[in-house]
Amino acid sequence: MSNDYFHIKPLEEKDLPAVLQVEQQSYPHPWSSGQFRQELNNAVSSVELLWHDEQLAGYICYWLIAGEMQILNVATAPEFRRQGVGSRLLQHAFDRCASRGLERAWLEVRTGNAAAIALYRKHGFVADVVRSGYYRDGEDALLMVKDFPPAGQSE
Repeated sequence: MSNDYFHIKPLEEKDLPAVLQVEQQSYPHPWSSGQFRQELNNAVSSVELLWHDEQLAGYICYWLIAGEMQILNVATAPEFRRQGVGSRLLQHAFDRCASRGLERAWLEVRTGNAAAIALYRKHGFVADVVRSGYYRDGEDALLMVKDFPPAGQSE
């Protein structure tokens, strides 16, 4: 994935239609526009969008509170899957939070989502626990965590 045509910027209200389209293409129970609007108005929330020219390639939504990042939502548009979009978004979020004291990141992922689990493992996440029946359709969630070294130390 070349850097020439890609850029990351924060979610703005005008971006919601593109975000909702990718969300609906990505999840069996997609977030609503109201949920994304709540994140826009949440002081601890960041929603970062990766654009290819004028087309939304993917996004990440996360909270950073007291050194702990909770990743709430990561999605890639179908036509950009398996091209490094998720990796680029995760690394951007880690880099952005590093200067704000990032110590740990965590997320829940469907146990049946092998591609996402592989992506998170590639970025240093490890499985912690299974949350039985976590999703509204009854599927289990795998809680994954990643610890970051203290500032000034390498991983």
